Amino acid sequence: MQEETRNQAPGANATAPSGQPPVAGIPRLGSGAEAAVAAAPEPAKRAPPAAVKQPPLPPRPRRRPRSVFGWFLRYLAVLGAPLQLLTLGLFAAVAFVDVTLPDLPDVKQGLSQVQLQEPLRVYSADGALMAEFGVERRQPLSYPEFPPLLIKAFLATEDSRFFEHGGVDFIGMSRALLNFASTGIKAQGGSTITMQVTRNFFLSPEKTFKRKLAEVLLTLRVEKTLTKEQILELYLNQIFFGHRAYGVAAAATLYYAKDLAQLDVAQMAMLAGIPKAPSSNNPVSNPPRALERRNYILGRMRELGFIDQTQYETAVQTPDVAQLHGTQVDLDAGYMAEMVRQEIADYYGADAAKEGLRVTTTIDSHLQLAAQNAVRKALRQYERRHGYRGPEARVDLAGASEADMDAYLDSVAQVTGLEAGLVTGFDFAGVGQVYIGGGRRITLGLSQVKWARAFKNAGWRGPELRRVADVLSKGDLIRVRLDQQGNWELSPIPAVTGILVTVAPRDGAILAMVSGYDYTEKSQFNRAVDMRRQPGSSFKPFIYASALNKGWTPVSIVKDTAIRIGDWTPQDSDRRELGAIPMRKALALSRNLAAINLLQSVGVDYAARFARRFGFEVDPKLLGPTMALGTIETSPVKMAEAYSVFANGGYHVLPYYISRIENANGDVIYQAEPPHACSDCWFRTGTDKPARTAGTAGDNNLAEQVIDPRIAYQMTSMLRGVVEHGTATRALRLGRSDIVGKTGTTNDIRDSWFCGFQADFVTVAWMGFDDNEKLGRGEEGGRAALSMWTDYMETALKDKPVAKLEAPPGMVKVKVDGRRGVETPFGGDATEEVMEEYRLMLMGPDPEPDTGVSAAPTRKRPTAAKPVAAKPKPRVSPRSVDDLF
Repeated sequence: MQEETRNQAPGANATAPSGQPPVAGIPRLGSGAEAAVAAAPEPAKRAPPAAVKQPPLPPRPRRRPRSVFGWFLRYLAVLGAPLQLLTLGLFAAVAFVDVTLPDLPDVKQGLSQVQLQEPLRVYSADGALMAEFGVERRQPLSYPEFPPLLIKAFLATEDSRFFEHGGVDFIGMSRALLNFASTGIKAQGGSTITMQVTRNFFLSPEKTFKRKLAEVLLTLRVEKTLTKEQILELYLNQIFFGHRAYGVAAAATLYYAKDLAQLDVAQMAMLAGIPKAPSSNNPVSNPPRALERRNYILGRMRELGFIDQTQYETAVQTPDVAQLHGTQVDLDAGYMAEMVRQEIADYYGADAAKEGLRVTTTIDSHLQLAAQNAVRKALRQYERRHGYRGPEARVDLAGASEADMDAYLDSVAQVTGLEAGLVTGFDFAGVGQVYIGGGRRITLGLSQVKWARAFKNAGWRGPELRRVADVLSKGDLIRVRLDQQGNWELSPIPAVTGILVTVAPRDGAILAMVSGYDYTEKSQFNRAVDMRRQPGSSFKPFIYASALNKGWTPVSIVKDTAIRIGDWTPQDSDRRELGAIPMRKALALSRNLAAINLLQSVGVDYAARFARRFGFEVDPKLLGPTMALGTIETSPVKMAEAYSVFANGGYHVLPYYISRIENANGDVIYQAEPPHACSDCWFRTGTDKPARTAGTAGDNNLAEQVIDPRIAYQMTSMLRGVVEHGTATRALRLGRSDIVGKTGTTNDIRDSWFCGFQADFVTVAWMGFDDNEKLGRGEEGGRAALSMWTDYMETALKDKPVAKLEAPPGMVKVKVDGRRGVETPFGGDATEEVMEEYRLMLMGPDPEPDTGVSAAPTRKRPTAAKPVAAKPKPRVSPRSVDDLF
């Protein structure tokens, strides 16, 4: 009965044993039950039965042993609240370590694979920095390259006991825990430099205790893996300084335009204070707050004995001059730099811009600067010849302060050498007052603007100026530049544009490339490569070369007479006809009718196939007699590629501009090895040994030889005639006998070309408008483009010896009658060198009718073999000049 009562649920109805009061809800607990009974209300007294026997008490149950958790709770009960929190935190940390430790990253492997984001850097062939591309500005250095005092500045503010502790500052961490316990806010971190390195490379920046405990564990591993110096090196190269600058070296360049070794103590302290709040408290975004933190760090450096009192006082009193400085570019070559960036992105992917690649181009900084100066000078001179087109904009300056004008000028595109300015008015003498920003003001008198007669059209300008106000008005946005005498003059951004490209004829390396007045946000189109324009008469040499390949000679007679082809009746610019003239003279004078008649005799299809050997993309659908006048569309770089064949003895070399690529570690991952022409088979200079014309079979990297070297020699000789007594006589001012070339002008003088070469350089110059506007009378290739070309080549060829070109084997000298184009045994008026097999046929082969079938371009297999000139057809009878056409 007792057992049954014990097993019933508390609160159940039950009959208590005789002599035991019913107590609901309390199980029997031995002696404890007696205490419960004693506490119950005492019933009415009655005499107990005399002979009733009390039942025996049940056995006392055995007490169960306490669990670990029970002992833990009993231990916590006797502790105060702060120690309870600390104990719980320690046990939680132990549990976290037990669970998290296996999942933590491998520190040794992770640090061995660290690659700091660095920009893509582009250099010239001689090591001048041309551009940087990338989101992060960074200049990683090794530990010995950091000035000791700079390191102390960072230690003073971030971790003064860095070289003493083992990576974790337990005092700082305890302070952070107590602060959280008292405030409930996770505001203090207690991080050391090692912990910051750990967080930057392995963890997120979130402020949670879980991340903090993981950070502690990884920090201890980092301290075991790296030396203190290696940790500091990572830290100083990785931290963020605002404005996309990462690493202290990049920050020094950004804010002070200095190397680390050039910083003073105040500047070091300023940089050390930025990482705490890099975006908002840097010296550009918040100068007062940055200065306050700088002085605090200087005080810490004094307290720690890093600087003395004198250094401290001097540094505190030093005004800060921080401002944003762009990348310190050594060479301005924006068009080439952008072309490199696009090529790297296409080949290596978009992430290449942050992998620290170093690209060395083929650009020669000396030649690039000379090309820029020549192009800018030629474009400014053109503007002066044709008049002033007016201001860039007009601004209402009523009530405008200098700050307002500064803000406006800062928004205007920056153009190298041309300062933007606002005309603010005129003084009593009529001199123009111009504000050019930064509190600077200049004046423009009549002599400084006198050239600026109003532009009407390409051939008409307004009347002479009598006063400055005839050309300038208040509120005009203009451009000014300093002339050679140091005086300011009105100099607008030229509306016309120009191109100059230089290629090395031996291997096609692009040595200089300018695609406009300046590379700006409004002018990033790379005209030198992507533009397609008609080359005009500068294409004629390839028609003449095809004739030489077919059996004509420089003394062969061509007709400079009128011709009608359908509704087309071409003419020369002088409207004259010179009749029968030698090919050499026809090319020198750039006679259109002679070129068209020659093309008709050679055959349009034959000439087109021959032109493809030089790299031209000739559309078969557009073939016709107009090709003789350069109506195919091509680019300046393609023209340089084609003229290189003449300049190197007949080899087709492809233009290239990247010579080497290195990764961030300095390992070469690409080295250009372009096919090249024979290095000693053509021009020679000074006392060099004679040119070699055979024995190149051992060179396995020769470019394809696409024309007979004798044709290249004859074309070089004929192009020299263009300079000596043809359309390019302005080039004679250079006083050199080794420069040759050809002018080119399109209909209505919309394009002005000059393509020329010397032993080392093939240079193409072009001038025109992007919208195909007329250049105006007198701006043919022999003036507009040639002046640009000669200004450049004068600098490029300075101190270079004159090159000599010897006739290749298979050439013979003959005395000819220049008027009839035949050999004369009695001392003719000229001596000509011709191919040996054509000595007896100087007049050229019989003309062949054009089949009208356009052959598709074929892909040639590169070979070093010399092509054999076409054999002439036997003649059936002597011919007269009139029978030729």
